[in-house]
Amino acid sequence: MARPPECSRRGASVRATLLILTVVLSIVIIAAGNNSVDVPSRPIELLTPPSSSPASPTPAQLPSVSAGHTTRKAGGDTSTPLSVERELDAARAAIRRAARRRRRDLGHGDGNVSTADSWFDAGVDSALLASVYRNPAAFHRSYREMERRFKLELLAPPAQGGRGGGVAASAGVRTLDPARAHVFFLPFSVAQMVRYAYQPGTYDKTPLLGLVADYVRVVASRHPFWNRSSGADHFMLSCHDWGPEASMGHPELHANGIRALCNANTSERFRPGQDVSVPEINLYDGGMPRQLTAAAPPPASARPFLAFFAGGRHGYVRDQLLRHWKGRDMSTFPVFEHGEHDQGRLDYYSYMRRARFCLCPSGYEVASPRVVEAVHAGCVPVIVSDGYALPFADVLRWEAFSVAVPVADIPRLREVLEGITAAEVERMMQGVRLVKRHFTVHQPPERLDVFHMILHSVWLRRLNFRLDQ
Repeated sequence: MARPPECSRRGASVRATLLILTVVLSIVIIAAGNNSVDVPSRPIELLTPPSSSPASPTPAQLPSVSAGHTTRKAGGDTSTPLSVERELDAARAAIRRAARRRRRDLGHGDGNVSTADSWFDAGVDSALLASVYRNPAAFHRSYREMERRFKLELLAPPAQGGRGGGVAASAGVRTLDPARAHVFFLPFSVAQMVRYAYQPGTYDKTPLLGLVADYVRVVASRHPFWNRSSGADHFMLSCHDWGPEASMGHPELHANGIRALCNANTSERFRPGQDVSVPEINLYDGGMPRQLTAAAPPPASARPFLAFFAGGRHGYVRDQLLRHWKGRDMSTFPVFEHGEHDQGRLDYYSYMRRARFCLCPSGYEVASPRVVEAVHAGCVPVIVSDGYALPFADVLRWEAFSVAVPVADIPRLREVLEGITAAEVERMMQGVRLVKRHFTVHQPPERLDVFHMILHSVWLRRLNFRLDQ
C-alpha cells in the first residue's frame, strides 16, 4: 500500500491547503469576515464572543444605520458605513423569510425553494436535501445573498491581464473601496512565520507571537478599519497546527477576530460560534489524487470492507485505534499501521473505495485529510475524535452522512458500525455524494466548491445569523 509517510503527508497537506486557499484568497479578494461553524450535534447559533465588551464590538454590535453616510467613533475612526449595515440587514431579512419556509415548502411556494431544489442538483430528492442541509432554502438564499452583496476589499489593484480576477471578481465580490467592504482579510502565513522565525526543536513560539503582534499593530496604525471594530470584521486563515497559538500574539485578534483554522479543536479554545473550521485537503500535485477522481465509486452493496484505516501512531487516539483493531480482521475490517501494509494487494485509495466506512481518527490535531478523502471515495467518514468542530456545520447536518464515535468508544467501534443497517448506510452514502461538491477544489474557484463554502462561512459570521431557525 503506497502511502506517503505521515509527517510528510501532513506537511504536504498543510502546504497545499495554504497554497490553494491563501493564495486564491489573496489574489482574488483580500478581505473577508467573521465567526464560524458550530458543533454538528445541535442547531447552529452564531454567538458574539464571550470576551467582547463595548470597546471591542463584534459584527453584531457594529452600528446599524441608514444608507449614504458613515458615523464616527470617538477619536475620529471611521465607523461602519451606513450602506454596509443596510445591506446586511436586507440580507438577514431575505434569509429569515426563506428559513421560515423550511421543509414543508421545499419544492413548492413562490419558486424560490424550487429554484433551490434544482440549484443543488437536478433530480435530488427533497427529503435527502432536507436531511443533509439544515435548511436548504435558507442556505440557498444565504448563498445567493452572498453572491449579490458580499464585498471584500483588495489591498492592491487587480493584476494586469485579469490574472487576479477569477470567480469572485466576476461575481462582483471584491471592491477597491474599503468603505464598501463588509470584512477584511489578513493575509499573513503562519506556516511561513514558522519557517523563518522558529528555531527547530525549541518549541519557543515567542518570535511567532511577536511577528503577529507587530503585523496587527501595523495594520491598526495604517488602516482605520481595524479600529472601527477592534478587529471584529477581520479574519485570518491558517492550516498550520500553530494557527490558534499565533492568533494569541495580539489580544484583539484573538478575542475579536475571525480565525479560519484547520485545527478546529474546541478543547484548544476554538470557538464554534466565532471561528471558521477549514477542511484539511491533500493536494500533492495541485489536485485530488487520480484514484479519487476516477469513475464513480461503487455502491455500498459492492464494497467488501466494513471499514478501513491505515496510518501511524500519531497521538493517543490513533494509538488506541491501532492497539484495539490493527490486524484483527484484514478480510472485512482492515486496519494497518503505517509501514506494515499488506504488500501487493491494493493501494490506499483503492481500500477507501472498497470500504463502506472510512475511519478518520484525530492525529496530533483533531483535523484529518481523511475526512475529505473519504467523501471523494464515496465512503462514509467515521469521525473518531473529541472536540472537532466539523467544517460547514452551520449548513450541513454531518450526522446525515457521517458517523461520530467518541474516543472512549474505540473498543466498540466495530459493534457500532455493524449496528447500522444497509439501508441507512446507503442513505448516508447518498449524502456523501451530495456534499462532495463542497469539498472539491477548483482553480479558478467554482460555485459551491470548498473555496466558496469557506467564504460563505465567513459571510454567515459577518451576518451573525443562524440558518436553522
